[in-house]
Amino acid sequence: MGTFITNLIMSFLLAFGVVIGGSLFGGIGAFLTHQPPILTIKQLSNDLKIWALVVSLGGTFDSFKTFESGLFDGNLSGMIRQLLMIITGLAGAYSGRIAILWLIKGDIE
Repeated sequence: MGTFITNLIMSFLLAFGVVIGGSLFGGIGAFLTHQPPILTIKQLSNDLKIWALVVSLGGTFDSFKTFESGLFDGNLSGMIRQLLMIITGLAGAYSGRIAILWLIKGDIE
């Protein structure tokens, strides 16, 4: 169970880091190219959420294969674990977006 908890924490923090890092570095790029950095940061924090989830799951289809085996082969424990990994990745990405909006004092939508 310890490895699973470790994977959940890693999934959350990876998704969180992708949104935070991508948004902030994208804002630097916007500044360097004379674009509005705050608007760019806000838009990127929203656009990067799905990519943060992909990164947190490892970028493979193993999650979907495990989910499929849970549905059709009765392996419910694997399916529940993958579902928790997906939820944790989504929570990390959403938390990263909230942190960015808090940082730029944007409206939480």
